[in-house]
Amino acid sequence: MESREISIVTKKGHSLSATRFSSSENIRKILIISSATGVLQGYYRKFASHFASLGYTVFTFDYHGIGKSGSEIEKLKNNSSNLISWGRVDQATVVAYAKKQEPDYELTLLAHSVGGQVLGFNPNYEQIDKVVLVASQTGYWKYFKGWHYPKMWLLWYVIIPVLTPIFGYFPAKILGLFENLPKQMVYEWSKWGRQKDYLMHYHNEQEYFFDKIRVPLLSFSFPKDHFAPKVTVDWLTDLNKNAKVQRVHHIPSKDKLHRLKHFGFFREEFKDTLWGKTEEWIQKT
Repeated sequence: MESREISIVTKKGHSLSATRFSSSENIRKILIISSATGVLQGYYRKFASHFASLGYTVFTFDYHGIGKSGSEIEKLKNNSSNLISWGRVDQATVVAYAKKQEPDYELTLLAHSVGGQVLGFNPNYEQIDKVVLVASQTGYWKYFKGWHYPKMWLLWYVIIPVLTPIFGYFPAKILGLFENLPKQMVYEWSKWGRQKDYLMHYHNEQEYFFDKIRVPLLSFSFPKDHFAPKVTVDWLTDLNKNAKVQRVHHIPSKDKLHRLKHFGFFREEFKDTLWGKTEEWIQKT
């Protein structure tokens, strides 16, 4: 298996840092991993390497404003990307790039969390042959339970609106959350999170493509996932009403419950279970 860092220029002119994974075991399939909010592409490296060793050509990337895609503070303060552009521009650019490199390969997009939300704004959806959603959800605060109910309210109504204008970006690292985020992105994210219809509240059918996606789609959710409770994943999955959906709420063994949650899917310890199920679904669907 080998990996190579590449830079992909978008139609807006900014560069995305990406990594291409491949091996001699080529099975003519592409897998693109679209990250969760504020998560570096490096987090998915073991998962990407595993699929590359199986013969997939795998791409990971950082959205504009994350990691090597312009996360330096001064660049971040001037970053005009919003959440929609992460799908309409960034995710779409990587799909088009991968398809141009290997036009005859089957392309699967694996979207983690917000990656599945922005998929609905990706105009290159027709170049995608299969979709895997991993804990992709709505962020409407009233769908959350227990202590996470007021936490989501605070994030949307207080933390983002107060801290972002002070810093000129959202200082997530200071809060111990994830990578820092562009201001326009978090302003849009918090607007969505206050509405029952989330992202659908602000957009009409000419702006999104959820209902135009007609390919096989596998959607995972997990118990103890406080960032994406089952009901929130059900909501997002249902937006893809014309896709050929397989919905899986995966319940691991008791000793793995607290290892899975929102990010555990990409841990190597789930290679023989969740990774295997995903690969089997891609091959057989």
